Amino acid sequence: MEKLTAANLVHEIGMLPRDGIFNYINSKTPTLVKIINIVRPQGPIKIQRIRPNKGETWEKAKIQSISVPMIWRLANALMPDHPINVDRIFGGSYNTRSALEALLVHTPQFYYCYPGRIESISSKNKIKPGHKHLMWCPDHPHAPNMLVKAEVEMVISEVPSTEIVYDALVLPDEYHSPGLDIELKRRHSQMQIALIEIGQHLGFKTWVAQNDKGIIYKNQKLGEMEGVIGSLRREENLMSSFNEAQKAALLIDCIWFKNGRLMPAVMEVEHSTGVTSGLTRMKGLQDVLPPFPTRYVIIAPDEDREKVFREASRPQFQSLNARFFPYSAVEEMYALFKRRNIKGVTEEFLDSYMEPILVQLA
Repeated sequence: MEKLTAANLVHEIGMLPRDGIFNYINSKTPTLVKIINIVRPQGPIKIQRIRPNKGETWEKAKIQSISVPMIWRLANALMPDHPINVDRIFGGSYNTRSALEALLVHTPQFYYCYPGRIESISSKNKIKPGHKHLMWCPDHPHAPNMLVKAEVEMVISEVPSTEIVYDALVLPDEYHSPGLDIELKRRHSQMQIALIEIGQHLGFKTWVAQNDKGIIYKNQKLGEMEGVIGSLRREENLMSSFNEAQKAALLIDCIWFKNGRLMPAVMEVEHSTGVTSGLTRMKGLQDVLPPFPTRYVIIAPDEDREKVFREASRPQFQSLNARFFPYSAVEEMYALFKRRNIKGVTEEFLDSYMEPILVQLA
């Protein structure tokens, strides 16, 4: 089967007229996009976009980036003559995803379509009108610089194949103090549980922040779950020789270790009130460790992406070369491992779910 790459998508978009202005596909708020710069062979693509009915003008429109990881993620999802829902591919991440879709659908090999959808396994439910999808049709190109709708008789099943179900959490008394949002803390703990179990599937051991080890999940403390490290001093060779690193790591939400010598990721789970504090903790750890390859990762709600990017790109945090791992991507990976007994996955698998931040600024 023919397989697309990021370079293929960039090449197609590069064939569009540089002075062209392109419409979004049936957007509720009419939106226009134009290309400012394309870095070949595989991006990024710099764009501007405006909503004329909101009074926005090109002169005041900021330049935004369609990143290399974003282009690759879409390329990996595309198959010939197969409709895909772009919003679902990105899980709500990447605020330029609709711009990428709009540019592609103006190129000859791409169409938009509305396949029917099934929302229930009950035979009593009729096929309903579908959502907007993108479709790559390499053998049936249309005229360039046009939006063309493909008429399809396909039906997309939207019956969830897997749901993420977390058992009841019992939070320690200190989390019930006035001023603490108990539901945010509960969501924070659910992310830690997902990371622990993802780590087990990848063959990693997980450090959980010292002050979170007493949270009860499935009648067991997080600190006693399978694969969770009890003590950095006793168990991890990487940390055992560095007292300052042990202290700096104590309150970091999750750290993955491999074979006691490698550290695939240092992760902070943040909400709208955080980000800077998590980055500061990770920077503190980086400063007391010898130069060492790892991933410094901010895990946050999808809608907080812009804030994460803004904070992580500040000069004092740029040495982290931080990555963004949105909640939706964490749970997508978690569901995949729960559903399939996947073997032989490499660490590079993680990179397809984590978005580099500094590459967006280049």
